[in-house]
Amino acid sequence: MAKVGIVMGSDSDLPVMSKAADVLKKLGVDFEMTIISAHREPDVFFEYAKSAEEKGFKVIIAGAGKAAHLPGMCAAIFPMPVIGVPMKTSDLGGVDSLYSIVQMPSGIPVATVAIGGGVNAGILAAKILATSDKALLERLKAYSVEMKEDVESRAEKLDKLGYEAYLAQM
Repeated sequence: MAKVGIVMGSDSDLPVMSKAADVLKKLGVDFEMTIISAHREPDVFFEYAKSAEEKGFKVIIAGAGKAAHLPGMCAAIFPMPVIGVPMKTSDLGGVDSLYSIVQMPSGIPVATVAIGGGVNAGILAAKILATSDKALLERLKAYSVEMKEDVESRAEKLDKLGYEAYLAQM
């Protein structure tokens, strides 16, 4: 059963939202991904948000651009955590999306990551689930060690090669 619902308003959001899916897959977290426009198909959206709890979702990751109502509307209906992912837009660079998601009224919180922050949305969803899943918590700890070792490896390579040779290999 999927523990995380990943929903986006358009397939143009898929490159960002797939990063959340990739992290969840790596960490062994079941998820379900779909595209629903809160504005163009409100009936479909309401059914999705209303049925998410009975489907077994513990967290929803919702990505949206421009007016970005999808995350906030999910949070208004779904009783558990919602993570909003603002999409970069051509008009205002994603700041419009960020403000729309982060500026929710009292009582309807949406945890909001950076513009285009699909990876962090996946990690945050896993961290929320890990509060009651020791095995997932251990996988998250191992993931953190992998990230640390990757940075150390890059630093060693830079020290060894110098910045010009390092840049040439990038």
